[in-house]
Amino acid sequence: MLVLFETPAGFALFKLHDEGKLQDVNNLYKDFETFEKASKVVSLQKFHKFESTADALVSTTALVESKLSKDLRKFLKKAMADSNEALAVADSKLGNIIKEKLDIKCVSDTAVFELMRGIRSQINNLITGLADEDMNQMALGLSHSLSRYKLKFSPDKVDTMIIQAISLLDDLDKELNIYAMRVREWYGWHFPELGKIVTDNLMYARTVKTLGIRTNVMDVDLSQVIPNELIDEVKEAAQMSMGTEISAEDIENVEELCEQVISITEYREQLYDYLKNRMQAIAPNLTVLVGELVGARLIAQSGSLLTLAKFPASTIQILGAEKALFRALKSKHNTPKYGLIFHASLVGQTNSADKGKMSRLLAAKCALSVRVDALGDATTATIGIQNRLKVEQRARQLETSKNRISGLGKKGFSSQKYDSSKSASNPTQLRAPGFYAEGDDVTLRSNQNGSAKKQNGSVKPQDDETMPEFDPNVPEETNWGDQDGEQAEETPKKEKKDKKEKKEKKEKKKDKKKRERQEEEGQEGGEVETPSKEEKKKKKKANSEQNGEVNTTANGSDTQRVNGGPVPLENDSKNSNNGNGDSNGSSNASSSQNKDKEAKKEKERVEVIEMSIEIHEGEVVTLRIYEGDIPRKRAFNFCYKYGLDRSCVDIIAKSIVETLNAPIDVHTEQEGQQQ
Repeated sequence: MLVLFETPAGFALFKLHDEGKLQDVNNLYKDFETFEKASKVVSLQKFHKFESTADALVSTTALVESKLSKDLRKFLKKAMADSNEALAVADSKLGNIIKEKLDIKCVSDTAVFELMRGIRSQINNLITGLADEDMNQMALGLSHSLSRYKLKFSPDKVDTMIIQAISLLDDLDKELNIYAMRVREWYGWHFPELGKIVTDNLMYARTVKTLGIRTNVMDVDLSQVIPNELIDEVKEAAQMSMGTEISAEDIENVEELCEQVISITEYREQLYDYLKNRMQAIAPNLTVLVGELVGARLIAQSGSLLTLAKFPASTIQILGAEKALFRALKSKHNTPKYGLIFHASLVGQTNSADKGKMSRLLAAKCALSVRVDALGDATTATIGIQNRLKVEQRARQLETSKNRISGLGKKGFSSQKYDSSKSASNPTQLRAPGFYAEGDDVTLRSNQNGSAKKQNGSVKPQDDETMPEFDPNVPEETNWGDQDGEQAEETPKKEKKDKKEKKEKKEKKKDKKKRERQEEEGQEGGEVETPSKEEKKKKKKANSEQNGEVNTTANGSDTQRVNGGPVPLENDSKNSNNGNGDSNGSSNASSSQNKDKEAKKEKERVEVIEMSIEIHEGEVVTLRIYEGDIPRKRAFNFCYKYGLDRSCVDIIAKSIVETLNAPIDVHTEQEGQQQ
């Protein structure tokens, strides 16, 4: 059996003399206590030396990642070309790769680990030609270079740099805006017209620093600061400026602030270039999709690239809009459709109606690209470019889909009415008339019972007994009609009469029920429906009779004013401004029969007192009180009848009690509410 051992100087291949030593794993370390014992167990067969530190770093990193490097592949091919022995390897994954690619049987178990430990303890003696100091220096240099390599390409460490850079970039933007607005406001007192001519903040700061006081505009060369088109406008505005005069000390402070704006702007550009390079190195696929700034903000919002790779597409879509999301969930409104991904160029180019669809699609592609960047080994943006092409294709489909309508609503579709007399190929040309098919004709023949039967086929003449003779002087209907036909015509007339009689009976029954209800509810102040058609003739007589009654009972002793509006009902009569009875409104709303019955009942009842109540200015209504009436109930019905407020019930009830000295029943108020 051969043993593969890695050293800082190169790859070593040892020969195991006795494989039975591996069976006693617990006592294997005793065979490597001294060099003499170790030389009896293993011996160096071949050795491959690294040519430089770079080769050592490449081979070592491949071993750390369980990969087969080029140098190790060449070395094993030469060393294992003639031998069919098994190869002992410390890493089982590396052993599987060697077995697949080189067809060499590999062994990796606990016994091999103990054997590697023993060889490592005597490695300086087993490999001849290497001093201890040289081996230590090689190990130290390789460890330093390997640690630098890990730190340089560690996703977590680079994520930290990107997070810090994008945070600083946002802070610089805020500071620049504050400083630029301060410069415009400060120098605007001296030269306010310059702010409208020069809109760019950096150009404005450079112009103020170069110009100084506005009177120097003719002596200063502004061609290196602003375009030539604006120089003449600045000179004209400086001569006609409405600004105040400032001292030399004031302009020095303004110029120092302008220097700060210029320096911060230049540093921001430098920081943006650094961030762009870092994003191209760590997340090329994400950068191609959403850009450097949006990609860096997504990484900063999630915490790291690996954390962002663990997020689903739905989380990436609303990343940065957490407050709006939880506010919508709390208030049960629509959740936001996008967060930081809204600032991507692909989403900004689409219409407002399709931004939600584009953000959802872009978030799905970003999730795939970020996982490749965080967990993959590729350094190019192949997947990101493919995903961007798909997103752009989808965006073009959304733009063109608005003009396309599916189904019958397409542009070229026009519905036409079917006409059997016209041909489909040439609508202007009439179709040729078809032949007459006697077999398709249908005739009706009446039997003696008066029923009609269908006969298909040609027309058959009827018998002389059933077929009457034709008489030109007689109308056509009577010429063909017989007794059965006349009976058939009379039957629908009878049915119509029966239906009319049934309807009239139903209407009479309904009228009776309504009248009974009106008689029951008439005393309680309920509304009465309008009279039927038969009773309209008796309205004039009823009105005249009721007006006479009102005039006789219009002499009231007590007068009280109540706020409210009149509602014409049937119980009480309504007086005019002079006290004369005019109750046309109430009589028009009640039937004549009900009024006759009520008048009889009122005559039979013993009248106690009459009260005149003024419900409006100039409108007085007479309230009659009879024996057995409950004051509060009578007052409630009166207020309900004329649409008065509930506060008027107590006032009218008290006035009734004062006149009659009768007690007030409290329970009747609930009965009035039910009415």
